[in-house]
Amino acid sequence: MKEHKPNVEELLAKAKEPAKKAPSWHAAYRGKVEVVPKCAVTGYEDFGIWYTPGVAQPCREIAEKPEKVFEYTNKGNFVAVVSDGTRVLGLGDIGPLAALPVMEGKALLFKYLGGVDAFPVTISTKDPEELIQAVKWIAPAFGGINLEDIASPKCFYVLDRLRAEMDIPVWHDDQQGTAAITLAGVLNALKVVGKDPRRATYAVIGSGAANIAFVRVALTYGIPAGQIIMVDSTGILHPGREDLEREKTQNPYKWDYAHRTNKERRKGGIAEALEGVDVCVAASKPGPGVIKPEWVQRMARNAVVLACANPVPEIWPWEAKEAGAKVIGTGRSDFPNQINNSLGFPAIFRGTLDVFAKTITDEMTIAAAEAIAKTAEAKGLREDYIVPTMMEIEVFINEAVAVAKKAMEQGVARRTLTEAELARNAERMIRRAQEEVRTLMKAGHIAPPPAAP
Repeated sequence: MKEHKPNVEELLAKAKEPAKKAPSWHAAYRGKVEVVPKCAVTGYEDFGIWYTPGVAQPCREIAEKPEKVFEYTNKGNFVAVVSDGTRVLGLGDIGPLAALPVMEGKALLFKYLGGVDAFPVTISTKDPEELIQAVKWIAPAFGGINLEDIASPKCFYVLDRLRAEMDIPVWHDDQQGTAAITLAGVLNALKVVGKDPRRATYAVIGSGAANIAFVRVALTYGIPAGQIIMVDSTGILHPGREDLEREKTQNPYKWDYAHRTNKERRKGGIAEALEGVDVCVAASKPGPGVIKPEWVQRMARNAVVLACANPVPEIWPWEAKEAGAKVIGTGRSDFPNQINNSLGFPAIFRGTLDVFAKTITDEMTIAAAEAIAKTAEAKGLREDYIVPTMMEIEVFINEAVAVAKKAMEQGVARRTLTEAELARNAERMIRRAQEEVRTLMKAGHIAPPPAAP
């Protein structure tokens, strides 16, 4: 049976609706996050405890034993969402001011889906060394750093430096977050079609932050490098690419993958990369038409196509289906199998912060991916259901527990909790955050959104 083709004009119109509503909604609330007290205030005399003179005693104790900062302050639940505004969504280099709405949105998702108190911090520099230094300067106030919307290849260098030089977790969601949900989607899609992820072959379309990180995490998971073929805007990555050699100092990651992947040493473009492979993971440029149906036809039988460009995927799902793909995912919520990193970062940080971890390893990212995959599998995998939705709160709890357990196992956690304690804390923090929003809305302190313009 052929999949029903939605009206393309209606789809494109629907894709534009959020942009139409966004200005009036943002103006109505003047942003999306604010600071709300979490302590009781029974009277004005309490301020003598919360502030001066009483506050001096916790300060003295922290000065003597720095680890007490996690006991006496909210550092262990604070995350800075840091960006220089050089690669914002599909908008490019729009600067730190114009990036602020995105960072506020990220902070909202952190709180609502993970119970994490996140703060947007946009930095007015394009220099990677200055950005690194700025993050180091603000680090004492935070339990973790989420890097966001930083141009490639600078983003790789900044992440690697900060991960190596800081004792709190530093994460780049465009890299590790996307890698986690993509790996989860791949694992479950291959279960649906009955293929082993370590034996399958892959065409990775797009060689920016998302797919560079996906390949790194996939290799850590155990997928052989030679079974992966990567494509950038010029063509397939291979050792003979003189342009990659010229740019290897600026972008050593692509040069490295040009040698490690693509054991067949294929050349050409997307069409040649897709020939006979089991899985297509695309994170390139908006379509349609970036991936053509006749190219999908030449993939292996029961192929998987994850076309994740937004707002329009590289190929329409029904086109991929008609071309023979068995399982199709996109980055959009109005199609089945949304591959969205919002399923990852709130819970990954929840688990990381709950054990006061010093870093987020690739193995912790894989633990999150496996938890996402198992949550969906427990409900019954189908061609149109390979990952949970953001409405399924249990996926965030399961992820948080899996990530925290892996951190303890790897010796990067500052404290040890049982699995039951981790699950209770994650559920409490997430449900509390969501109930706070509902309570404020019910009381009228958060007004309904304005009518459509």
